[in-house]
Amino acid sequence: MELPNPVLTASGCGGTGRELAQFADVARLGAFTTRSVTMAPRAGRPTPRMAETPSGLLNAVGLQGPGVEAFLERELPWLAERGARTVVSIGGGTVAEYTALARRLAAETGITAVEVNLSCPNVEDRGRVFARDGSAAAEVVASVRAATRYDVPVIAKLSPDVADVVAVARACVDGGADALAMINTPVGMSIDVDTMRPALAAGTGGLSGPAVRPLAVRCVWQVHAALPGVPLVGMGGVTSGRDALELVLAGACAVAVGTALFHDPYACQRVLRELEELLQERGFDRLADAVGLAHRPAGAQPRTRTDLEESSL
Repeated sequence: MELPNPVLTASGCGGTGRELAQFADVARLGAFTTRSVTMAPRAGRPTPRMAETPSGLLNAVGLQGPGVEAFLERELPWLAERGARTVVSIGGGTVAEYTALARRLAAETGITAVEVNLSCPNVEDRGRVFARDGSAAAEVVASVRAATRYDVPVIAKLSPDVADVVAVARACVDGGADALAMINTPVGMSIDVDTMRPALAAGTGGLSGPAVRPLAVRCVWQVHAALPGVPLVGMGGVTSGRDALELVLAGACAVAVGTALFHDPYACQRVLRELEELLQERGFDRLADAVGLAHRPAGAQPRTRTDLEESSL
């Protein structure tokens, strides 16, 4: 998969694309990642669904959406008409649901990649989240990879709420993931001291924003060190070019902007411009030369594509 630039939107943070299109050309994004699509329409969780925290945002939206048929009828064609590269995020409660979604998407054109949202509860296993168990995550990834067209990459989106993120990452790659996206939001909670009740109706929610960036950098660093040949999409608190470069130096070859879009719809374009300026200032001719550079001893030569492929054998 080749993208015109390394800055994507994070799933769920750009709406259907129509919202961002009021401010910028969606075709100029590295790629647009959709909200997580489910087989059937979902109303989502009760309100309030969002709460601000210091340097972050808690959300418990609950994968609200019209379902895959409405997505394919209205949202995907709109993005395709505007030349957007579309990464379709999918979510489900069972392996069979993920498989059915992948099969439904396989017949469509205009899909750049499929992102597997593994932070969904497995209704067949007492509600345990797929992303927290390597074997469960690998089973989902393998089922999606088998049902997806050979020329469409499958990206597994990982959660930081695990004891060993490298073990889960390795299991997903063994299951057929072509790339990994990290991190999804860790679970957090906030209590309103005036009402003396949880700030979110659901109690807990996913924490995003600058507060989680060090967590994202750590996960990207660990997975790149263990699996240097696997492409990584870094996300979590990216608000500037410096934030993006930090994830690139840790091992990401692309980054996604999420929470920042809620208050700055121009964030992707700005982050890209700032990242390009930082790379030029540091003497890089291309982004690839900076990927994982923080792992290498000072003065070491940049690793080539051949180096990465050999190191992953």
